[in-house]
Amino acid sequence: MNKISHDSETPAHGKQVITACALIHHDFDGVVKVFLPKRAETKKFLPGVFELPGGHIDWGEDIVEGLKREIMEEHSMQIKVGDPFAAFTYKNEVKGSHSVEVVYFATFADPIENIKLNPEDHSEFKWVSQDEANDIGQISDSEMQNVRKGLAFLNGQKLDFA
Repeated sequence: MNKISHDSETPAHGKQVITACALIHHDFDGVVKVFLPKRAETKKFLPGVFELPGGHIDWGEDIVEGLKREIMEEHSMQIKVGDPFAAFTYKNEVKGSHSVEVVYFATFADPIENIKLNPEDHSEFKWVSQDEANDIGQISDSEMQNVRKGLAFLNGQKLDFA
């Protein structure tokens, strides 16, 4: 297989790009929280913005295996991937591409104390509960909508569909 690795800054003018991200959740003494890393300030695309972790799927790569690879590369953690629960699209003006992003439920397979950030990718992270979702900081509207929807589902609330 001839793999071509991409990131949020690799030129892809006029191309469709597939990305996958994970709503990684953890139960902290009965309070479900999701893992949100903050993009490094050195990033050209969405610097300093909190995001759902994940990344670009390489040509010919299985989407779930690609998601696991991205989490390992960026956070040195293995994940268990559940069902996809959302998808959205966006234009990346830096790359010149249009992305289709699939969001999966996931949990860390490794102890959360072992999370390591790759400083080229992320500067910090936080765990956010449903009650804290309005105080995340800078986050895209699409990501925020999926964080809220995922937390509502994980807390047993009925989801509204468009």
